Amino acid sequence: MKRIGLRTEVRGLKSRTGGSSRTVVYPQPSVLVPQSCFSQPSALSPQSSKGFTLVEMIMVIVITGIIGGMVAVFLKAPVQQYMDVARRADITDIADTALRRVGRDVRLALPNSVRVTGTCDGTATCFLEFLPAPSGGRYRTVADAGTLCAAVVGNADGDALSFTAADTCFEVLGSMPAVTAGNEIVLYNLGITGSDAYAGNTLATHNRRVVSAAGANSISITSLTTLPFDSPGHRFHVISTPVTYVCDGIGTLWRYWGYAIQPLQTSTDSIVELDALPGVQKARLATNVGSCRFTYDPLVSARNGLVTTHLGITKDGETATLYSAAHVSNQP
Repeated sequence: MKRIGLRTEVRGLKSRTGGSSRTVVYPQPSVLVPQSCFSQPSALSPQSSKGFTLVEMIMVIVITGIIGGMVAVFLKAPVQQYMDVARRADITDIADTALRRVGRDVRLALPNSVRVTGTCDGTATCFLEFLPAPSGGRYRTVADAGTLCAAVVGNADGDALSFTAADTCFEVLGSMPAVTAGNEIVLYNLGITGSDAYAGNTLATHNRRVVSAAGANSISITSLTTLPFDSPGHRFHVISTPVTYVCDGIGTLWRYWGYAIQPLQTSTDSIVELDALPGVQKARLATNVGSCRFTYDPLVSARNGLVTTHLGITKDGETATLYSAAHVSNQP
C-alpha cells in the first residue's frame, strides 16, 4: 500500500485595491492506495506459486514414521502390562466367583450327603453331588394334649413324632423353619444303609419323608411306615432337590439342579445322564477351564467333612489356579 498526500489550493481573487492575491493551502488526510493499483504480478509469477513438492511430502512421511516408531517402542511395554493385568484380574475373578458359589452351596449340604465320583485328576470329568438342607429344626418327642396335629389323618402320637408307629404330623419346637409342600424332611442321616437320605422315602428303612403341608408350628408328612431312627438331638433337616457340580473335562464347569433324588450316583455321573433327567436345570458356572477337580474327606474331624475344589482358568496362554476348602457339618 502507498500513502499519497493531497492538498487543496484556494486561490483568492485580487483585491480591488490592487493588492496581490494569496494562495491558501489546506492539508488533507493521507489516502491508502492498494499496491495492486501500481503493479500486478503475473499469474505465473513465483510470488503467486504456493505448495510442496513430492520429495518434501515423502520426507515428512518418513520423519513422522520414525517418530511414531520410537514412541511405539516406549508405549508397548506399559500397554502390554495393562493388558496382562486386566486379563489376570478377569480370569481370577471368574475362578473366585465359581469357588465361592460351590463353597456356599456345600456348606448348606445335608450331613453325610456329599458324594464325589469320576476320574477327578484335574483334566477328566469329575462330579460333586449333595442334598441342600437350607433349613431345619427340632421336633416334639413327648406326647401332650396339643391339638396342632389333631385333624391330620394318620397322626399317631398327638403333636409328638412317633417312632413306634407310622406318623403323619409333628409339632416344631422353637422357630418354624422355611418349609413348603413338596420339600422333604430327613432325620438322623448317617449316610449308611438304613439311614441314607438317597435310598428313598417310603420304607421303614428310609429316613426321608415328603412334606404334605406346613402349619404355623407343625409339619405334616406323607408316611405309611415308621421312621427308622430317632435323632439324639431330636433334629430334622428340610431338603430340596439335589445339586451336582460337574467338571466336564473340556473346559466348562456346570451346575445341575432340579432333578429327583437318585439312589445311586451312577445315575448322575455323566453329562448325558444328567441332561436326560426330568425337571433338570443347568447353568454354566465357568468357561476356559484348564484344570478342575473335587475331593471329599468325610472324616476330617469328628463332626465335619471337608470338600476341596481346585479350579484353573486359562486364557491367552496364561492360567490362574485357585484352591478352596469348605467344611461340611456331618453331625446329623
